[in-house]
Amino acid sequence: MARISTSSSNRNLPSSNALRRQREREEQIRRGRVGQSSANHSRQSSVNRQRETGIYQNQPGDPPTAKATSTKRKRRYKPGTNAIREIRQFQKSTDFLISKLPFSRLVREIAENYIGASYGIRWQSNAVLALQEASEAYLVHLLEDTNLCAIHAKRVTIMQRDIQLARRIRGHI
Repeated sequence: MARISTSSSNRNLPSSNALRRQREREEQIRRGRVGQSSANHSRQSSVNRQRETGIYQNQPGDPPTAKATSTKRKRRYKPGTNAIREIRQFQKSTDFLISKLPFSRLVREIAENYIGASYGIRWQSNAVLALQEASEAYLVHLLEDTNLCAIHAKRVTIMQRDIQLARRIRGHI
């Protein structure tokens, strides 16, 4: 194997990396970025990274970060607090709890199945609203009785057997 010898004149020539660094340095001088060594630059960028990641977050004199100016996070309530708030809200309101359009479709479908599609029944909007009012009142009353049955059984959760018992006590089968 033949060894390639380097002459002493080749050793004194700068390598391609050194030439590239020298050109970058000259370009920085032209742009006005003089006096910032690469070691100082890397140290400065690591400090900036630490500030961004939060190691030096919220130091006096720092500009407000995105975290500091962001909106407050959503308040977390104890379990059951929102349920009680919803119960009070629904008890105060007189609005329908079931959406009108799905209820109307259900009423029309039941009527078609019961009478037949050939008759082509038309419905007044007040008739559908009256049926919805009556059905919601029935369901609310049934669920009140169901809740009483569950409480009587020393439970908080209502079950299917509570609904069946409430209907049986009422006399509706």
